[in-house]
Amino acid sequence: MSFNLESFIADCKSAVEGDKPQEVIAELVQSAVQDYKGVMAAIGEPKRAMIEKLYVSDSLTIVNVVWAPKMTLMPHNHNTWAIIGVYSGREDNIFWRRLKDDKNGKIEAAGAQSIAATEVAKLGKNIVHSVTNPTSEFTGAIHVYGGNFFELDRSEWDPMSLNEGVYDVEKALALFEAENAALK
Repeated sequence: MSFNLESFIADCKSAVEGDKPQEVIAELVQSAVQDYKGVMAAIGEPKRAMIEKLYVSDSLTIVNVVWAPKMTLMPHNHNTWAIIGVYSGREDNIFWRRLKDDKNGKIEAAGAQSIAATEVAKLGKNIVHSVTNPTSEFTGAIHVYGGNFFELDRSEWDPMSLNEGVYDVEKALALFEAENAALK
């Protein structure tokens, strides 16, 4: 059976209303990225950096994230759980933790996970991570969040000082466009 975007969205909407939504949605995303050719047939092959909204509500966001070659996004949180399923390429995630007793919300590296095509990662509500596409190709991933990714109060961390600031959605979206411009 080939991936169907409308069915996938409907299944995720049902799951978010049920018991253990993160677990059920992780299974849905795993099934989707296993059919990576079907995913690309439905949403297109990754050819430009972007965050494409596939579905957004107060309780659920589904986006197609395409990372440009060698692209890195600064440390940030989601303030909700997240499921990341890579259907093309690779995402390298560095996980961060807050330093105790630091008044600036400074963080330090605490772990890492590399996610290749057909693999899924589950991120908890309090996870802080940065993302890098280490390859020379575009990386495509379906990201599902347990809330409105675009309206949640969130934080980002300066990549040099690692001090906490307010997450800026427009700045993040502009980074994707800047990556596209640099590739031209």
